[in-house]
Amino acid sequence: MAESSYGPGVRVGNWNEDVYLEEELMKDFLEKRDKGQLLIQRSIRLKESLLRPMQLSISEDGYVHHGDSVMLVNPDHPETEADVFLRGDLSLCLAPDEIGAHLSDTPEVPCGLSAAPTDIPVGRNTFIILSAEPAATGDVLRFGQNFRLGITRGCEDLMLYLSSDHRTLLKSSKRSWLQEVYLTDDVSYLNCWQAAFPDPQLRLEHEGFPIPANSKILINHCHTNRGLAAHRHLFLRTYFGKEVEVAAHTHLDVHRAEKPRNHWVLVTGSPRKHSSTMLDVHPLPARATPALGPAACPGAQ
Repeated sequence: MAESSYGPGVRVGNWNEDVYLEEELMKDFLEKRDKGQLLIQRSIRLKESLLRPMQLSISEDGYVHHGDSVMLVNPDHPETEADVFLRGDLSLCLAPDEIGAHLSDTPEVPCGLSAAPTDIPVGRNTFIILSAEPAATGDVLRFGQNFRLGITRGCEDLMLYLSSDHRTLLKSSKRSWLQEVYLTDDVSYLNCWQAAFPDPQLRLEHEGFPIPANSKILINHCHTNRGLAAHRHLFLRTYFGKEVEVAAHTHLDVHRAEKPRNHWVLVTGSPRKHSSTMLDVHPLPARATPALGPAACPGAQ
């Protein structure tokens, strides 16, 4: 077969249309690149925003206060469960949709949550304790007091709140089909949570006492009375890889006490220069919960 002498350089027929089409595609690409609208640029901005270093609040009196920046960590419990997907201390993290993360430089609302083995405070795992009742910033947070947990949406000032609601046929957690936990920008009673003492026999005695920082507590949803739980045996495929599911469900053992998957620690910052959190100073498995009493908690209600 004779080789055709026609090509794009001839600029006649369909070859001329191909040349103009390539030029338009290149102009469109350069324009989006200059404006930062390319998918790869949006994805990089989102990842840089969620992984930006954060500074946790330092607790000088050993308690948690309104307005503090903390990490929510589920302590490791290797002796209680076997064949789990992730070991170690897991922190509650913002988990954007894997597909939506490539289309926008800010997380979509509502946004999912997960638990990941991250002990460094970054944008996706640093929460701010917000008051749901009349209280001033800096006041001590107490057991049985309503509060909200907020996280900033990227580098914007918009706040997303940890929320949950009753399970339905159309709305539940992805793996366990239990009550879903998510982040939303709507302020409502669905954002309210309470902290409880992990020992059920001493729970009433601690009602109204200040919540100690870096100690095990329970975090219960006010509207549904379900406990925040990390399911280490159920993994999720997120934008940052494989992590584990977080849901709202109270898991009880034979003694009617909450299982370790319902235990959480409000981790604060470290006053030392070479450590970012109190996890670096006192590892959670080696730290006991400090005793609370009228002498240890001045001004308790």
